[in-house]
Amino acid sequence: MRRWNLQLSLRSSLAVALSTTLLVGLSACIPSFPNISVDMGTRTAEKLDPAVASFYEQQLTWGTCAPDAAGTPVAAVMQCTRVSAPIDWAKPAGETVSLALIRHESTKKNSLGSLFVNPGGPGGSGLNFIRDSLDYAVGKPLQESYDIVGFDPRGVGQSTPVTCYTDPTQTDDLLYGLTPAARGSDEWIAAREASARDFAAACAANTGALLAHVDTVSAAKDLDMLRYALGNTHLNYLGYSYGTLLGATYADLFPTHVGRMVLDGALDPSSSGADVTLTQAVGFENALRSYLAWCLSQTECPVAGDGNVDSALADITALLANIDTNPILPSGTETRTLGADTVVTAIIAPLYDKTAWSYLSTVLAAAQARTAAPVFESADWYNGRDGSGTYRDNSTEAFLAINCLDYPASADVASWRTDAAALSASAPVIGPYFGFGDATCANWPYPATRTPAPIAAVGSPDILVIGTTGDPATPYQWAVNLSGQLSRGHLVSYAGEGHTAYNKSNSCVDDAVVAFFVSSVVPATDPKC
Repeated sequence: MRRWNLQLSLRSSLAVALSTTLLVGLSACIPSFPNISVDMGTRTAEKLDPAVASFYEQQLTWGTCAPDAAGTPVAAVMQCTRVSAPIDWAKPAGETVSLALIRHESTKKNSLGSLFVNPGGPGGSGLNFIRDSLDYAVGKPLQESYDIVGFDPRGVGQSTPVTCYTDPTQTDDLLYGLTPAARGSDEWIAAREASARDFAAACAANTGALLAHVDTVSAAKDLDMLRYALGNTHLNYLGYSYGTLLGATYADLFPTHVGRMVLDGALDPSSSGADVTLTQAVGFENALRSYLAWCLSQTECPVAGDGNVDSALADITALLANIDTNPILPSGTETRTLGADTVVTAIIAPLYDKTAWSYLSTVLAAAQARTAAPVFESADWYNGRDGSGTYRDNSTEAFLAINCLDYPASADVASWRTDAAALSASAPVIGPYFGFGDATCANWPYPATRTPAPIAAVGSPDILVIGTTGDPATPYQWAVNLSGQLSRGHLVSYAGEGHTAYNKSNSCVDDAVVAFFVSSVVPATDPKC
């Protein structure tokens, strides 16, 4: 079951096109790093803190990357390496973590330096993103001008990972299991809290000291060290979704180290966890409305209702309520019971990309027919679960661990119920299944270390913030808010559907991003693409 409902896109921009990757997915692998090439980088003239200088001054050994899980070799133009960082930047003499990176070298001789790319999450693998989806992550003009660097933040993927459950059936229960009793009742809440405590205990036991230090501020400090270690005087950075919070945090901590930064699909750093959940619930419900308007214009729509969007939404509300009280039992080779929370996840996944709307029709038709396979297929893609019942990566664990440190959670059950009522009122279809997410982080072994607040990044250069008007996961208003908070923020609006806009919307957005990264050209006003 979903025991955390801050739906910050585990897959984010990793969804090259849901209509294809929903069934194929991206494979995780562990790279090998033979000592075949050494890049000393161009050391900067910065004055380093002696306590951390040894980390900043690491000599990086770049080598070939191991084949992916299917045995496919990684392109020769890509190289991999590892870098060490302290678990606790406040105590750099203590234990360390290993950070995994991949680099696609510039296709031009005169590179503008490194361009670091984060795909979002939190919990998304930047290494896999660049390795498997380079052309989707970054367009050709930027590939020509920069060395494109993908990295797995601390706790994520092939860096030293957050590890919780080692048995995938336990993860299945976390993501797909049914909570006994009526939704929102005392018994139901108690069961969720018990499960949350079990999950948190497993994370603490299997991750160790790192679990207290996977917060975004620590990751931003890692990023500054990586910038220097790769020989860059300034950080050039492209962040998607959660990657915008990481980028904005970096700019706030190191404003004079910022180079050219683009934040696409922005989060509002001042939003509380409850605000994020509420805003996203409304965002997904609005995206569902847009999908239904399209669906009803097609020859066939599985939720035709009386032929209008409101009646179709009422049909989906009734469908979810029915499955919530009468789950779809296992059949065939599927051993899992399908509940309403999983159906909501399956609905959300195709809403990230308009090209996947036809698949959402398949999901809804299957749910109405009480045929579980297509519904699980969509939810499994979102959760990173493959056909064998294993999980491709640790994105779920990292997502929860990072958010629990980034967003203070209330332990007051009365406030949970108040928030749940607000969700149901603001997003009547999806909202009821987004409530009570604080149960996870209220039972986390470590307190939150970040207090949500506006980020101004005073002293930084210009930063572009991109917002999509129909973005369900990072609603447009967040981009408006962040661009207004930043002392030198500039908003680029895209009028359209889907999550994030650069390299997947129109030439207006792409041209603005390329002009900024290549020539430092800042739009005089919002181009309103």
